[in-house]
Amino acid sequence: MSDAKPPVVLELVWENELVFAGKSGQVELRVDSDGVAGPSPMQALAFGLAGCMAMDVVHILKKGRHDLRGLRADLVGNRTDEQPRRFISFDLKYTVTGNVPDEVVGRAIELSRDKYCSVWHSLRQDIPLNLSHQVTTGV
Repeated sequence: MSDAKPPVVLELVWENELVFAGKSGQVELRVDSDGVAGPSPMQALAFGLAGCMAMDVVHILKKGRHDLRGLRADLVGNRTDEQPRRFISFDLKYTVTGNVPDEVVGRAIELSRDKYCSVWHSLRQDIPLNLSHQVTTGV
């Protein structure tokens, strides 16, 4: 049996200015060059990277039956000033809440980056990805 994922199929329909209505399956979103009516394409890409890696980390920690009570991902994507204004580096910081050993969180992040995150592996691998984390037990 194949583990192949079906292709991602979507449509974008121009609404006005540089605003497009998008739909993929049952999911709808608006993409806006100005980031007002919806995320800009670059914001959507950054959300995709942060979301993919955060989902991996949560999945790995929960599968390991760790006391994960919260996870926050803060991403800064730095872009070049010249066209095309592509991403030239990412800084991604995780804040994990729960009784989870620091080294376990670090390993989950490494596994996401090195093996599981399909968004990261779809990007140019010459883009620096600086990862950090902190663990708090919460109250």
